[in-house]
Amino acid sequence: MYVLIVPASTPFVLLATVMALSWWEDRILPTPPAEPAEDPVEAPLTPGGPAPLPELHASTLR
Repeated sequence: MYVLIVPASTPFVLLATVMALSWWEDRILPTPPAEPAEDPVEAPLTPGGPAPLPELHASTLR
């Protein structure tokens, strides 16, 4: 009879483990700062042209 308890209780043990880790992550681990210390400097966006197509040589066309 005790052999049936382990497979039947496994999903509940896994659920309790996930819920405990979620609680631990929310309560115990330090939270990141609300705002970054410095704003990252963004590079100006310059639109690029189309990529040049490779040239075909006459020797490759044969």
